[in-house]
Amino acid sequence: MRLPTLRRARSTEPGIAGVVRLDRRTKRLVGRLRPGDVAVIDHVDLDRVAADSLVAAGVAAVLNARPSISGRYPNLGPQVLLQAGIPLLDDIGDGLFQQLREGDLVRIDGDTVYLGGEVVGKGVRQDAESVARAMAAAREGLSAQLEAFAGNTMEYLKQERDLLLDGVGVPEIETEIAGRHCLVVVRGYDYQADLDVLRPYIREFKPVLIGVDGGADALVEAGYTPDIIIGDMDSVTDDVLRCGAEVVVHAYPDGRAPGLARVNQLGLAAQTFPAAATSEDLALLLADEKGASLIVAVGTHWTLVEFLDKGRGGMASTFLTRLRVGGKLVDAKGVSRLYRQSISGSSLLLLVLSAMAAMAAAVAVSTVGQAYLAVIAEWWDNLMFQLRQLF
Repeated sequence: MRLPTLRRARSTEPGIAGVVRLDRRTKRLVGRLRPGDVAVIDHVDLDRVAADSLVAAGVAAVLNARPSISGRYPNLGPQVLLQAGIPLLDDIGDGLFQQLREGDLVRIDGDTVYLGGEVVGKGVRQDAESVARAMAAAREGLSAQLEAFAGNTMEYLKQERDLLLDGVGVPEIETEIAGRHCLVVVRGYDYQADLDVLRPYIREFKPVLIGVDGGADALVEAGYTPDIIIGDMDSVTDDVLRCGAEVVVHAYPDGRAPGLARVNQLGLAAQTFPAAATSEDLALLLADEKGASLIVAVGTHWTLVEFLDKGRGGMASTFLTRLRVGGKLVDAKGVSRLYRQSISGSSLLLLVLSAMAAMAAAVAVSTVGQAYLAVIAEWWDNLMFQLRQLF
């Protein structure tokens, strides 16, 4: 990951200075961040995906109006920020959003935020020890979250059983999926590494490429053009929406689809997919219902901690969706770690020299090779003779 560019305050003022970018939705804020900015967020239980995006943006510091670890479960985001060397000031309070404006230059010194010479907020400066203590305490309360997760799962099953069991509500699409592989890309954990490893697979099988919101941008950044873009359209860029992919807008169960207005403003046609599930689940259900022979998932959620780390009850749908899709689903997460191999320079040089020696030996023992060697020897002798004549 790219480390942030830290801007020190003036020599007479200690701490770190940076331009403020603020938004209550971290996912929306990331698109405006520049290296060296100070990100002001309102994010209880900062998850790993959000933290990864902040690190990738190169922020100088993160100011959170809420607790980054509430203690409900061991969320992974704060640890990601600290490992990247990004200061995290926590639980500053909602007044931060009233006192700061986009573009303000602030200074962070210890647990205090300054605007000019005025104190605008104080919080908890997180470090490795404080995060470790909070994570240990959060693990003790994990059983309560398991019970809530199980309750959400049963509620979702009652609400969306027709979709899960019979595919009711899945929109009709033009992209041909039946009998083909589908690659579903979410901008989640390790998506870049997994996409790199899957390049040979994509070249050989030419799967249907489905981007879930920002996952469509991830496909374009990797050099591909998505066939289908599905989601609530809050993190995919306009240019990617115009790439020619078929667009499916995630709608609320009552049919409201806020993302549809944006798609229509761009002059694009779109289908809607009303459901209480997450967008990544809708992508998997769409591929399965339309007859995909295999579904490969990149950046999606699999483990219990990942479900909880997403921070919303709707993640119960992810568990049931995977039960529905069953044996068709292959997770690309971790494939890069399993298959990545490194070849040392000395080994590569030895391989090249061995190949050259084998070629030289083959040339030397063959009749044609000996004739070529005789011609080369005669050319060399003539060259040496001409050089001696000159000097």
